[in-house]
Amino acid sequence: MKELLLYMAKNLVDDPESVTVNEIEDEEGKILELHVAPGDMGKVIGRQGRIAKEIRTIVKTVAQRTGEKITVEIVD
Repeated sequence: MKELLLYMAKNLVDDPESVTVNEIEDEEGKILELHVAPGDMGKVIGRQGRIAKEIRTIVKTVAQRTGEKITVEIVD
């Protein structure tokens, strides 16, 4: 999942070198923290959060097929 999130984020931003994903495990599943450059934050979130919502939907759908529970958080 981490690679999928990296791929999507790098193709959305102007500075793909600054994109990183941290994977954290907790009792409810995995949390993927997406970090991008401050100037690219709007491109990842989108108008009214539409792009962020779609990113989360894609990752959640793929995770369900493998039986995982994954949450995506976009942090600055």
